[in-house]
Amino acid sequence: MTRLLAIDQGTTSTRAVMFDKEARPLATAQIPLPQIFPRDGWVEHDPEAIWDATLRVCGDVIAATGGPEGIAAIGITNQRETSVLWDRASGKPVMNAIVWQDRRGAEMCRRLRDDGHEPLIQSRTGLLADSYFSATKLAWMLDNVAGARAAAEKGTLAFGTIDSFLLWCLTGGRVHATDATNASRTMLYDIRRGCWDDELLKLFRVPASVLPDVRDTAGDFGETVTSLFGRAIPIRALVGDQHGALVGQACFEPGMIKSTYGTGCFVLVNTGKAALTSRNRLLTTIAYRIGGETTYAMEGSIFNAGTVVQWLRDAVGLVSNAAESEALAQSLDGKGGTGRVYFVPAFTGLGAPHWDPDARGAIIGLTRDSTRAHVVRAGLESVCYQTHDLLTALAADGMATPAALRVDGGMVANRWLLQFLSDMTGLPVERPAYGETTVLGAAFLAGLGAGLFQSLHDIATAWRLDFRAVPTRPMARRKELLAGWQAAVARVRTT
Repeated sequence: MTRLLAIDQGTTSTRAVMFDKEARPLATAQIPLPQIFPRDGWVEHDPEAIWDATLRVCGDVIAATGGPEGIAAIGITNQRETSVLWDRASGKPVMNAIVWQDRRGAEMCRRLRDDGHEPLIQSRTGLLADSYFSATKLAWMLDNVAGARAAAEKGTLAFGTIDSFLLWCLTGGRVHATDATNASRTMLYDIRRGCWDDELLKLFRVPASVLPDVRDTAGDFGETVTSLFGRAIPIRALVGDQHGALVGQACFEPGMIKSTYGTGCFVLVNTGKAALTSRNRLLTTIAYRIGGETTYAMEGSIFNAGTVVQWLRDAVGLVSNAAESEALAQSLDGKGGTGRVYFVPAFTGLGAPHWDPDARGAIIGLTRDSTRAHVVRAGLESVCYQTHDLLTALAADGMATPAALRVDGGMVANRWLLQFLSDMTGLPVERPAYGETTVLGAAFLAGLGAGLFQSLHDIATAWRLDFRAVPTRPMARRKELLAGWQAAVARVRTT
């Protein structure tokens, strides 16, 4: 058996990709995932729709590649922090999943900070007290869904991030587990001791009985129910999407760094065996755990990246597709750029290094000469400016200047964006030959768990460069543009 089935359950779609033993893609299927917005700052998904889509895309790629017999293993990568609470007997969720972008836990986090609990949270979990993470989402469900807390106390409910929910469904309820990367994003897991933290469970009033078993990122997660795909297929990897991308980019040496541009933007730098503590409001997280050995990373998270282009396309109709945004941005080259128009895309607050959940988006600097091209280009530029902010914070925490920034995600098809990113960060920017590194990372890890790859070195040799941008913009112009961005951010911040 030499094929690997990777499931990529993201914020805006559910996808499956079948890979061969060299991790080359053979077939892909994808279904869009609608967002549910009950009120300002709230974001939900229908978990049963996610499960249905997962079955459909897996069935499609299995059929397209000759059936289930040659599949060595399944790997799952998922949108992190998104939280599901379900009934153990029926497998039915008690409500919609609360998505990582959701801000309904912001007031709880304010109380935690005001009461002095953030140092405890950061020391145990590597995270800040923010509703981005799963703990406040789970606490909200327990407190606001009728009967949920009583049922949880009785042990009849199960909690998990999307990986855990899909694993439960795939195994017919036989396995309730997650991996160390996803556990590290809950705000309930001690990343140094490698266990759920009793003090944090008490702080968030979470019964330990609802929590999944935490396993290595590449390992034994059971097997699928035979009736789903025609045979029982081993599940050998679970990994949070950004950690999957770190693996897919082969960032296995300390100091190597990747930046993923999907719905949000996530910068991770491998810090090896050291769980470093940020002094600049970045996050410490588990990069992966293999063979019982934990590798750590430092992370900066931007809440809105690809959503900027989605908003420009779907909400205001300034572009008809993502490719058009590149052409519009290029049309202003040599004409003064954006005319100093800045777009701060704080649709759901500002992430690292600001962590301001109440900030809201703004377009600043419009004049009578401004056109849709100026606004679209400012939107693309905002992603690069935010990346610069994260790298500046990492440098302030002592990170050495990396040799290059490895990038992936849907936005990196835009070469104009990559050149501007290189100019604003001052780093070479490298795009791999296969850009969907999140799902590739899941396949690599499943292959490692199934024995198709013998080591991380085997994975690293498979990485290939496709496109490289190097800085060309004069330093004085770069500083001018960045100063304008900082002034724009200052105008929307509330903290």
